[in-house]
Amino acid sequence: MKHLYTWGAIFAIVFASVVGDVLLAHAMKQVGDVHALLRRSGVWTVVGRILSNQNFVLGVAAMAVAFFSLLFALSWGDVSLVAPAAASLTFIGNAFAARIFLHERVDRRRWIAAVLVAAGVALLAG
Repeated sequence: MKHLYTWGAIFAIVFASVVGDVLLAHAMKQVGDVHALLRRSGVWTVVGRILSNQNFVLGVAAMAVAFFSLLFALSWGDVSLVAPAAASLTFIGNAFAARIFLHERVDRRRWIAAVLVAAGVALLAG
């Protein structure tokens, strides 16, 4: 049963991390070039524009869920399983989410890397 809780928490970490990463990336694309905005309008304009972006706030909330899921996972499982599995599966999830939701080009090399990472997670799980 403990093993089931550990993997459930790992998948919660992965889901929340991927959602958070996609929302934060989308928010920062909406904000625009931070360096140019900083030079043009100053630091408080940049901070205000970022903090007033709904996607940014939701992304930070999703990342907080991922962090607390990590705490639960570490209370149930070994760090030698939880950390690499969560990081690896997040990498795979980000590749899919970037392609689907952000319409980014994910080249063949990244897909091959994702498959190899998935194989590594399978070895960890076994």
